[in-house]
Formats: sequence, C-alpha cells, structure tokens
Amino acid sequence: MLIRFKKSFEKIAMGLLSFMPDQKEVKKLQQTIKEYETNEKWHLFLWKEEEDILGAVGIIQEDNDIILQHITVNPSHRGVGIGQNMVKSLKEMYKEPYRILPNKQTERFLSKCDVSNSDSENE
Repeated sequence: MLIRFKKSFEKIAMGLLSFMPDQKEVKKLQQTIKEYETNEKWHLFLWKEEEDILGAVGIIQEDNDIILQHITVNPSHRGVGIGQNMVKSLKEMYKEPYRILPNKQTERFLSKCDVSNSDSENE
C-alpha cells in the first residue's frame, strides 16, 4: 500500500530514489528529498508490504495534472507488479479531474501501466 513519506523514512527513500538515473549523486538526492519535504506541490509516497518499504513514487501536483516525477522499486522486488500497483494506487487517490502524466524519465514506464486518461490504445 502507498504511504506518505515521513522524515523517519528518509534514508530508505534516498536509497530507493538512488536507483533513478538522475539521482546517483548524494547531493542531488538530498536536494530532491528536501524538495519533497518543503515544496507543497511535491509529494513522495512509499510502497509498503507488511513491514518492508519496497518502492517509492514521487509526484508534482500542478492544478489537475499529476506529474509522475520518480518511480522506483527495490531491484530484488522488480518484475512482480509493484511499480504498476503504485501507479494504480495513485490513480485511485487522484481521480477525476486529475490526470496522471509522465515526465521524460517516467514516460516509458507509465505507458506500460495503462493509466492513460483516454481509452487504452495498445495492450
């Protein structure tokens, strides 16, 4: 299930975000986490199963657009649908009139998740 990021999960969140291509440097990771903590338009969620945090998804809310900024899953838990479940949960949280949109980094993944706001074209 998706839970909101809390300061107590900072190291776990940084570890997960470090799997994103643009988040390899510690300084960049710290800036990103600070943005999620201080910018009211930025929201970070963690995927929790039992007691384990297995993934993270970060969004930027611009009016009715929800920009999928970051999405990452612990490598040892990839390929079992956690990323798709995170996107599905986001879609349930941000129903109409919101639209979930990708950025350049998340575009390819989001296109695989069938969360388009129009009818699905490809399956």
